[in-house]
Amino acid sequence: MKRYVYINDDNLAKDIYCDNRISNRKYTILNFLPKNIWEQFSRFMNQYFLLIACLQLWSLITPVNPASTWGPLILIFAVSSSKEAWDDYNRYLSDKKANEKEIWILRQGIRKLIQAQDICIGNIVWLRENDEVPCDLVLLGTADPQGFCYVETAALDGETDLKTRSIPSACMGIDVDLLHKIKGVIECPSPNKDIRRFDANMRLFPPFLDNDIFPLTIKNTLLQSCYLRNTEWACGVAVYTGNQTKLGMCRGIAEPKLTAVDAMIDKLTGAIFVFQIVVVIVLGIAGNVFKDKEGRKLWYVQYPKEGPWYELLVIPLRFELLCSIMIPISIKVSLDLAKSLYAKFIDWDVEMVDPETGIRSNAANQAISEDLGQVEYILTDKTGTLTENKMIFKRCCISGRFYGNESGDALTDAQLLNAVSTGSADVILFLKVMAICNTVIPVRSKSGTISYKALSQDEEALVCAAARLRMVLENKNGNILGKECPWWLGNAKAGNFSSCQKEQMKLFFLLPVLVRTLAEAVEQYAQLGLRTLCLAWRKLEEDEYQEWTSMFKEANSTLVDRERRVAEVCQRLERDFEILGVAAIEDRLQEGVPETIEILRKAGINFWMLTGDKMSTAIQIALSCNFVSPEPKGQLLIIDGKTEDEVCRSLERVLLTTRITESESKQDVAFVVDGWALEIALKHYRKPFTELAILSRTAICCRVTPSQKAQLVELLKLGDYRTLAIGDGGNDVRMIQQADIGVGISGREGLQAARAADYSIGKFRFLKRLILVHGRYSYNRTAFLSQYSFYKSLLICFIQIFFSFISGISGTSLFNTVSLMAYNVFYTSVPVLFSVLDKDLSERTVMQHPQILFDCQSGRLLNPSTFAGWFGRSLFHAIVVFVITIHSYAFEKSEMEEVAMVAVSGCIWLQAFVVALETNSFTIFQHLAIWGNLVGFYAINWIVSSIPTSGMYTIMFRLCEQPSYWITMILIVATGMCPVLALKYLRYTYRPSRINILQQAECFHSSGIIEPKSRSSLEKDLPSDSVYEPLLSESPSATRRSVGPAQRSDSFQSQSPPDSTHTRKDN
Repeated sequence: MKRYVYINDDNLAKDIYCDNRISNRKYTILNFLPKNIWEQFSRFMNQYFLLIACLQLWSLITPVNPASTWGPLILIFAVSSSKEAWDDYNRYLSDKKANEKEIWILRQGIRKLIQAQDICIGNIVWLRENDEVPCDLVLLGTADPQGFCYVETAALDGETDLKTRSIPSACMGIDVDLLHKIKGVIECPSPNKDIRRFDANMRLFPPFLDNDIFPLTIKNTLLQSCYLRNTEWACGVAVYTGNQTKLGMCRGIAEPKLTAVDAMIDKLTGAIFVFQIVVVIVLGIAGNVFKDKEGRKLWYVQYPKEGPWYELLVIPLRFELLCSIMIPISIKVSLDLAKSLYAKFIDWDVEMVDPETGIRSNAANQAISEDLGQVEYILTDKTGTLTENKMIFKRCCISGRFYGNESGDALTDAQLLNAVSTGSADVILFLKVMAICNTVIPVRSKSGTISYKALSQDEEALVCAAARLRMVLENKNGNILGKECPWWLGNAKAGNFSSCQKEQMKLFFLLPVLVRTLAEAVEQYAQLGLRTLCLAWRKLEEDEYQEWTSMFKEANSTLVDRERRVAEVCQRLERDFEILGVAAIEDRLQEGVPETIEILRKAGINFWMLTGDKMSTAIQIALSCNFVSPEPKGQLLIIDGKTEDEVCRSLERVLLTTRITESESKQDVAFVVDGWALEIALKHYRKPFTELAILSRTAICCRVTPSQKAQLVELLKLGDYRTLAIGDGGNDVRMIQQADIGVGISGREGLQAARAADYSIGKFRFLKRLILVHGRYSYNRTAFLSQYSFYKSLLICFIQIFFSFISGISGTSLFNTVSLMAYNVFYTSVPVLFSVLDKDLSERTVMQHPQILFDCQSGRLLNPSTFAGWFGRSLFHAIVVFVITIHSYAFEKSEMEEVAMVAVSGCIWLQAFVVALETNSFTIFQHLAIWGNLVGFYAINWIVSSIPTSGMYTIMFRLCEQPSYWITMILIVATGMCPVLALKYLRYTYRPSRINILQQAECFHSSGIIEPKSRSSLEKDLPSDSVYEPLLSESPSATRRSVGPAQRSDSFQSQSPPDSTHTRKDN
């Protein structure tokens, strides 16, 4: 559909299009409760607990007061709802501030001040320097005589450099005093979220122009949330308003990412639910049998002779309610709170602050910190991510003559300086092309000095180099160069090109390079790791230029497929170039990049470099970064070819070599592939390419597009691996969003990648600390917190089940409502939340021994086996508490409330010692949480025991006065903890893990250096269960998980995308 905007006539649009009111709110006052409740109960666990709470309202079957479930349920929902309400309120305040901002508009020749929310389609909006653009505008006039203005788009696309915008050719020459009289119509597309494209047409009504059609592009627009810079004023007509602006259409909530830990918790919850159903069925049947055979004989029970039709369901439903606490109701809130703290630790980490820029690390996604500790693949961009993205013009080759080879800097090369001073025609023409063909914006200060703003650091380096060689780009008015005459053709070529056009132009420039010297120059510079660019030119005749201009105007006026038609017209001009020379630009590696990659490779993480550079440059950078060892330790295998057959043969050869090398484990193998061969491999030979990806620890992908980067991430995710993608530019956004974890670097290319990422950092070297310290600690803490939550719930539930065997299997609860509520909410939650401060090893030790990350990658701390250990511990402790409590108090004519309180006390004491035993590093906060919680338990119960109507009146006072109570507590703790301590001691002494050895080394103030283990010794540490399947077949330099035998004969048949054989396994 099309939209017609009538300039300076808002009455025609008021009833058709929306106003400029912005609303990012999720709720309103009226729909908050119903909408939020619906969202809360759309989750299975919440539905389950709601069902349990509703069943407890049935007095015939409930063994406890309904408040025992409704209380925690309401509390948890209240916490979640409050958080949602607070976030939505902050969005409301932000919207209110934007909507009530005062804006100048032109109406009937008068500038009026109105609120931004009152702007309508067709209004002419007047902006002053540094004003924020309130909606999407088409420029009509600026303070610049040539119709240019400068805008900052950082809030829109994250790019920090200024961009130039210009008024349409239809508005050129219109006096500022006549702008309020402009009438016309703009034909534009319906609202869309493409911030880089605006294909529209403008017609101005007489007397300005006689209905001629003029094309409009994104260069003629000012988009919402941009800022007007270095321009006194500008005005434009509103074409998109409110939530229909391009920025408004881009807004949305990203899909939540499911971590491996969350997936495992879901599986364990499902297993517990199945176990619970089995227990309920067995006890329900046993209870009904006991009631019919023995219960009716007991005179004091008084069962009715005939019950209702649902009588057989009463006892099973009682046990369902009784066993419902097997699934901890507070686990989600506890994990969410812990994950929020993990994210804050990343934000607060002073060691991850870039000293140059002051940029701090930031965790935008608070839900996936533990996944950082399970990363297996890192896919990284090169320019700006591994390198500084500070381009420096170093060398060049002009007409076969090399400059800068001896001194290492062409700008100080005496021969080049002499050629410039003597006016060498070839050199001057080379410098002209360097200075003209770009999108650089020259900005002149009040003192007269010129600085440059550029979207591309390469272009800025070339223009600055030309300026130092006295070919100065002064302004964009025809690209006047120093004292040179206007070079209009250069200005025509200074526009933005699509990525497709850029690649075509690079290829076209290279093809005519038949001169051996220039070819050698390109190869020589690439081998040095320099970025190479060939410069060429062509002289146009006037007739050819006029013909081309006519075709260009026609293609640029169409609203359908404009980009393709413009590209076709441009190709007519881009031919028969004469090569002038080759420029070489240096982009240095960031500080600490090789060391960071080396350490992370020792941690078992595999690296893929995805870059748009040529192959030789990428290989040189990879060797410099320690991506792959130099020969003979390392081996680079190249996949190339332009046809399916060539790629098939190359891929088959590389895969065969990799299989042989992998089986012998003698070399560090990496493969290199360019974008063309990669496209064919992903389309026709996906299965063998997937096998190669799994077998190789390192890959270098050259000349890849943003979509190919995302495809490679998806390929590894389908192969059952946790991926992390890191980049710094807008072309990395798709890759970052596709990965399990996205990391953006706040670099010179802007903030677009950082804003799209889950985490943002200032430099690549901080990735080491992000993974090894924050990721590992988060995984360890979450593994303990989640399993402990199940442990404490199973402990109290097992005691209830044991009690049913001495209460006629009737489903009677041993504990009262207050005890059950306080047990889940207060008694057991506070100590474990402070486990977020626990550190099994110091940060220094973790950084020195990266191989300990293997345990996290293989899921050794959270899996069915470790959960079975916690399950067994809860069962054992339940037996200890129940047996000792019953034998201590059952024969003393005690009240059931007293027995219940003794049992609860035993549970609290046991859990205090369990948390203390599992804590590796104590702080004052943890001591207060563990032992202070124990004191709080008695304080709460003393208060409750002093209330006559509580049902526990004087019970705690009487128990504390009895020596037998304290002896029982000591006996419970000793019996419950001694076997656990003994097992821990035996394992720590006779079968210590890598972590235990390092802990011992820290205790004895030793360096604790551990030599990397061999494959066999490493696998001995890991159980044979597939859950513990080692990620590395050789510590730390070998390996991938086997994908099973592959038949060479059919591997290279055309393959569809991987089927269910490549599925994710969540550790």
